[in-house]
Amino acid sequence: MAIRKVRLSDQAVDEIKRIIHDGQYAPGDKLPSENELTRMLGVSRSSIREAVRLLEVSGSVTVRQGKGIFVSHPRQENSRAFADWLRENESSVAEHFEIRLIIDTKAAAYAAERASPEDIDKLKEICEAYRIQALTRTPAEMIKLDEQFHLQLAKSTKNRTLFMIMKTMTQSLPEGWISSLHVPGRIQKTISEHFAIVEALKSRNRVLAERRMEEHLNNALADIRTSLDSSGGGG
Repeated sequence: MAIRKVRLSDQAVDEIKRIIHDGQYAPGDKLPSENELTRMLGVSRSSIREAVRLLEVSGSVTVRQGKGIFVSHPRQENSRAFADWLRENESSVAEHFEIRLIIDTKAAAYAAERASPEDIDKLKEICEAYRIQALTRTPAEMIKLDEQFHLQLAKSTKNRTLFMIMKTMTQSLPEGWISSLHVPGRIQKTISEHFAIVEALKSRNRVLAERRMEEHLNNALADIRTSLDSSGGGG
């Protein structure tokens, strides 16, 4: 059952998904441990750990501290179908970012006007955690902090509908977004871009906040395309 040692974490993701989808494990079932998966798939422990993080981000599994890895319960049908569509369509990355350029930029503008001092402090805390954890964490783990930043910003708009839309989008992240964090320098750029957004919010300048978010998303998209081109992927 060993798999080729090329993009091992990605292949491990596919193999674990196959095991789940073949019906060997139902929602709520506990999967083999990381050590057991390492033996089953014939890859390194680090590759399995990265694969599990990717599966957790995509919503396929849930990791419970001290208890193990469990198959996640399906999301509502529409959300699951939307997430599947994003992953399967080659144009999904660009289309995803077109929507994010509409939603996130306006969220930044509204947050500049409506965010409380506590909201801004929370965003700063997330930025600091991202900066510190970037030294030791994997890209798959870092994406969760990136999600937290964008969700907290949306929450700061005081618009519940906007927040729920943002939550759906972050739960349906294309794998290209995750892959972008492997691009040299992307994590460091994200750190500085997030801090720049927070500074714009602190200044209560909605135009600047919107511009900083637009720059962040366009830069991220450029790095995602670099990542996909280098790996031969399309979406």
